[in-house]
This record gives sequence, structure tokens and C-alpha cells, in this order.
Amino acid sequence: MWSFDQGSLSPLQNDAGLSYPTAGGWDTHGLPVEVQIEKEIGSKSKQDIETFGIAEFNQKCQDSVFRYVQDWNKLTERIGFWLDLDDPYITYDRDYMETCWWILKSLWDRGLLYEDYKTTRRCPRCNTSLADHEVSQGMKEEVDDPSVWPKFPAHPQGLIDRGVIEASEARSVYFLAWTTTPWTLAANVALAVRDDVEYGLIALNDNDKTEDQDLYLAALCLADQAFGKDKYQVLKTLTGKDLVGLSYDPILVGKGLDTEDMTNGYRVISDDFVTTEDGSGIVHIAPAYGDLDIGRKYDLPTLFSVDETGIMYDEVRPHDVEDSEYKKLFFKDADKPITIDLKKRNLMYRSGKIKHAYPFCWRCDSPLIFYAKSSWYIKTTAVKEQLLSNNQAINWIPETIKNGRFGNWLENNIDWAISRERYWGATLPVWVSEDGLDKICVGSVKELEALTGRDLTDLDLHRPHIDEITFERNGQTYRRLPLTIDVWFESGAMPYARYHFPFENEAECLANFPADFISEGQDQTRGWFYSLHALATLLTDRGDETRAPGPLAGKFDPTSAFKNAAIVGLVNDEHGRKMSKSKGNTVDPWTILTEQGADALRWYFYTIAAADKNKNFSVAGVTECLRDYLLTLWNTYSFFVLYANLDQPDLSQTLPARDRAEIDQWLIARQNV
Repeated sequence: MWSFDQGSLSPLQNDAGLSYPTAGGWDTHGLPVEVQIEKEIGSKSKQDIETFGIAEFNQKCQDSVFRYVQDWNKLTERIGFWLDLDDPYITYDRDYMETCWWILKSLWDRGLLYEDYKTTRRCPRCNTSLADHEVSQGMKEEVDDPSVWPKFPAHPQGLIDRGVIEASEARSVYFLAWTTTPWTLAANVALAVRDDVEYGLIALNDNDKTEDQDLYLAALCLADQAFGKDKYQVLKTLTGKDLVGLSYDPILVGKGLDTEDMTNGYRVISDDFVTTEDGSGIVHIAPAYGDLDIGRKYDLPTLFSVDETGIMYDEVRPHDVEDSEYKKLFFKDADKPITIDLKKRNLMYRSGKIKHAYPFCWRCDSPLIFYAKSSWYIKTTAVKEQLLSNNQAINWIPETIKNGRFGNWLENNIDWAISRERYWGATLPVWVSEDGLDKICVGSVKELEALTGRDLTDLDLHRPHIDEITFERNGQTYRRLPLTIDVWFESGAMPYARYHFPFENEAECLANFPADFISEGQDQTRGWFYSLHALATLLTDRGDETRAPGPLAGKFDPTSAFKNAAIVGLVNDEHGRKMSKSKGNTVDPWTILTEQGADALRWYFYTIAAADKNKNFSVAGVTECLRDYLLTLWNTYSFFVLYANLDQPDLSQTLPARDRAEIDQWLIARQNV
């Protein structure tokens, strides 16, 4: 659950030319610890934690961190993993957290730390937003999701005014859309088409009679896909531009309908993001769950169907009834009853299943949801070009990582969502006035003492202790926003926070920055490697007309936090599957070390595959290494020692190779192949 961060020391050799081990480190905060403690106390929600007590919960988290420290240290030494375990850094230390505050304050002062209402991926079980790199750390499983074709009733008068239907035609016309998320339909506020796409007014054939059939509007190029095996007839051809502005009735009611201005709601809009690759060419728009930018662009209202824990709101129901059978259901569980209900009401053309990749939480395996809410961000996009430039100076092993996995990630960089609505973690040092109009970012304990007029020498910077610290300013009380920060931010702050820079150890910190060498698994290209790289780039940034230079800009040229990065592959089970306790395919390392030994295990990893390749671990393979190589080597050595001790050769004399026995010359030749 906790890892050693490697490569924090630089240079790799001391003054005597002797290599020394890198510092050990304990990443102690975040969801990995919280999830474990929640299991221990039987918590199923954040409310359970708050009922239990935040202070008590966090104390259990802290106590659990070093529960297995001796086992970790013993294993580290047994396998010969060269780390300095006597003086590790610990991310929950007050000094470490204070440096994190200093970094955030430096970003705040430069306009690079900000709050915004955006759509983020959210874990409903952990009830917190995740950063883009955290989402990439999680599993994307191939799952069977709904594939449904909802029917949105068009307002007849608008169709008549546009000449789409005749006033004498008394039959229903529907906009046919397609979605894999029926649970978002109550949040629908618009339908999107594309101006230059050809749409058709379509009737289904029933014994060649279409007079009494419902009519559908859908893209002609997708008609075969939309209507499947059903025969259809195109009665009229239109462009997407002809449909813009038409109104329709909602098929489900969402939360917020009574408070939002619906003037611009339930209408057809046009945008270039609409494609003709799948669906019906008409896209269902739900700003709260992934379409927030489109909602802002067209001044659409925002409705909600599920809360932040993924539970359907009580307000969600068909628009013509007062209640529903799917309220309070988990969003994934609501898909089926919503589909059935809409079919009964003739508001679902057809439904099926589709297999596609879906993201899950990197720690608790819950399905994630897009959710629009307020979060805090680091504006990494402001230094995108510098992120790319600094990457070019890094020696990546293998070289393909530079412009491949890591470079592509940087090319698609978005601002870093760092706030978390959790408990066990470094706290966000932002205090807000009671009217919500003023916010202050605090960069140190001394700064907070000046604001409060109190001695805070012994203050624990964790929740809930820090939450209790308030101060008065301009007649208003300021309270801290009850948020923690992304644990990957803490990991990225390691080169500075382990020294408590800039509050002390400045010379030592700067002398060891940037690191000569780091090594981690390939998954960390979007985790630790990225957070190290991003923060170093921000701190050494020279600035421009829009932002001041970073606090390290005068001490270093723009740089990454490391010069060389060696990527190692992941260790899977012998069938290539990720090891997991839930799958029962993990291996107890001590069993291997006891029966086959550390040398056999190390040699096995040296020879099974190149360092950067994934490795399918096999106990039989370790045994084979022991039998075929190490025992042969040992027996050869034992044979030599036996007779060498009998012959007592004079090892002080060096005999030229040409004067040695023929078999010795052969061995020397083999050694130099």
C-alpha cells in the first residue's frame, strides 16, 4: 500500500567515488490508507467516517501506516534493494506538509492555483474527484453497458412552422438519440446535431403503410444503424441547420428544474463535435455529466440525475408522473428500470448492450462518473510548452517513452485537479471569508500565526485540527475549505518537501536537485514521473507577461526534477494477469525467498525479460534459475575451492594468458565474448 520513492539523492557518488543508496520514503496519505481503515471500522460512506469522528479516523490512518514497517524493511534488505532506511522522508510529517503549502502559495501568487466549476471524473464510493493521471492509473475494463435509443417528442408547431410536417398530419414526431448512459437522461437539456449533416424524416414500414406510424428524425448516413433490421422510408430530407432551435419535451425530469432558468432548455443546437461514426447523429446533452463546456457555449441550464455518491435523486421521474421506481438507486443499477419504464411509455425505440472500455477507481474499483462541480486546479496548461521542452532534456530508458507514452501525455495536458473531499491527506491551505467573496492561500505556519495572532507551534496540519483554525479580517471570519490535496502532488513535492525547503536545509536541497536518476514502473509515467516533472517545471519556470517567474527560476534554468529515468515493467501472474488479492493470484515473496533464495529471485528477474518489459512471474521459473544456473555456479565454485585448498596455488603471481593451460585460455576467451 505504500511505496519507496527512488532517486531522490544526487549525485550518485560521494566524494570518495563510492556509490551510496538512495533515500527511502513513505507515501503515507490518501485513499490507499483510507480504504483500508474504512474496511476495518465498517464504514461505507463519508457520513460513516464523520459519525465515527474525523480525528479518530485519521489517527487510525496514521497508526496503520507503519503497522508493517518492519516487514517492509526486512524484505527490502533481504532482496538487496539498496535504500537508506534509517532516514526516510514521511509525507504525513508536519514539515513535509508545510513545504506543500509553500508550493501551493507560490502557484497562487502567480495565478496558477485557481478554483473552477468543471467536469471531473469522480469516484462515487470514495466521494471525491480524481485527477486525469489518477483516472489513467485505474482499470479500464471491457464491460457490457446499455445501448439505448431514447425518443424525444418534438413540439409539433415548430415542425409545422419549419415545413417539416403538414398541419394536417396528426402523428407524433420524435428526435431519435442514442446513449450508453440511461441514468443521465433526466439531466438532458438539449439535443445536438451538425449543420452539414443530412437528416431525414423517417417512417417505419408496416406492410407498406406508413400513415399511422410515428415519425423519426435521424441522420440519413446512420439510419441503417439506428433502425437496425426495421424497414424504413425517408419522407423528407433536411440538414442539421434546419433543425436548430426546434423544441421538444423532456422524457425524464431532473433535479434543479424548479431553480434553473429553462428558457434555453429542451431545444436543438448544432455543433461540430457531433460525428456520424455511431448513434443516430443526434446527441443527448447533459451538462452535469460531461457536456459542461457545451452547456456554457450555448447557455444551457444544468440539471442533475444523481448525487456525488452516484445515487439517483428523488426528483428524477417521468415528466408526467409524481414518482418513480428508480429513485435512490445506484446509477449503474438505475439503467435497467429506466429503460423498461421508457419502453412502457413509448419513449424508447429499442435497447441492447454494447461492450466497451469503462474507467474504474484506481483504489476501490468503483465505476467512475463524469460530474460537474467546483474543484481546485493547478494551471499546468500555462507551461505546456515548457513541460514538453524539459522532457526533451531527459534521458529516458527506453528512449521510446520520451515522445511516446510520456510525451503524448504532455501533448494532451489539461489543468491538474488537485482538491479532494477526503480526510487523510495534506490539507489545502485556503481560507475563505464568511461571505465567500475573499480567499487567502497560506504558505506557512508562521503566515497562519500572523493571521490568527496565535502560537501554532504544536498545530497538527491534518484535519480536523486545521479546520478549527479561523481568523478575523475586515470584520469577517475566515474558515479553511475542508479539502485535502491529491497524494500525487505530495509525491511530486518530494525533492523539496523531504528537506523542508525553503524553511531549512536550502543548500542541501538545491545541491541534490535535480536528481541524476529515478526508476519506477511504466504506469508512473502518468503518476509520479508526471507530478515530479510538472512541479519542477512550474517552480523553475521563467514566467512571461502573464505570470511571474517560479521561486527556483533564479537558481535553475527551466528543468525537470530528474535527468535520467529508467522504466521497469510490471510484474503480472504467470498468465499475464495483474496480481490481485481478490483474484487469488498473488505470491508471498517470503515463500520464494525461503525456498529458492534471494539470488535466484534476482537472477530470475534479470533474465526473464528486458527491464522495461512486463514480466509474467512463475515460481517454476525461479526454481529453474536456481537449478540450471545458480546451483551449477555453486557446484563449480565448490569444486574449484575443494582442489584449490588442496593445491594451495600461489595467487600472488600473475601468469600471462598465453602461458596458461589451454582450458584456462578457453575460459578467458569465453569471458570476453
